[in-house]
Amino acid sequence: MKEAHKLKKREKAAGPPKRLGFAQRMVLWSAALIILGLTVLVIAELAGRRAPKEIPERAPARVEMSAADWVKGNNETKVSLLEYSDFECPSCGHYYPVLKRLFGEFGDRVKFAYRHFPLDQHAHAEPAARAAEAAGRQGRFWDMHDRIFDDRETWSKQTNAEETFIGYAKQLGLDPARFRADLNSAEVRMSVEEDRRSGQQAGIQGTPTFFLNGWPIENPQGYDAFRKVLQQAVQSAP
Repeated sequence: MKEAHKLKKREKAAGPPKRLGFAQRMVLWSAALIILGLTVLVIAELAGRRAPKEIPERAPARVEMSAADWVKGNNETKVSLLEYSDFECPSCGHYYPVLKRLFGEFGDRVKFAYRHFPLDQHAHAEPAARAAEAAGRQGRFWDMHDRIFDDRETWSKQTNAEETFIGYAKQLGLDPARFRADLNSAEVRMSVEEDRRSGQQAGIQGTPTFFLNGWPIENPQGYDAFRKVLQQAVQSAP
């Protein structure tokens, strides 16, 4: 009884339990929320490891040449090199003399084809593609192709490149009125767009992009490397 009496005295002296202050309660709540958040993150991470997301890999797209392509070289050969290009693209301008030299060496054993892939960031690329198409309507696609690339540093800096392309048409002896009409025709615009669309379907991300015998290849670095690629293709052709 004495011990029980002493215990009651101590409890009375201690008084009721003190309540936590507002700041202390906020600290505890914050700690609890942090722990809860970390727990959710750990659970999500473990779940992700157990069931990883599968990202399907896209197989390289094969691109078949068609009767609508601009082709030069030996049409009877089994070896083909198709280029998707942008006339205003600096890299395409770099490859232009390389391809011209390769055609001089392999023109009798390889057929070279060109398709338009004007990039949105090049303001004059699409008009340049239309200019080559319009010249092609008069049988001079490759002449206009070369003229545009040869003078790329000039027209790419102009405000109205179309007038320059019309000047090139006159220099090539084309009918300027017909060229001007074709340059802005729906048919020519559609031809350029169809080339670009086929490139998009093939997964092209930039220019130039090359397809050897229908399959995409890494851009060879320089003439010698490109020559080796074509030489191997010619030697292994049936």
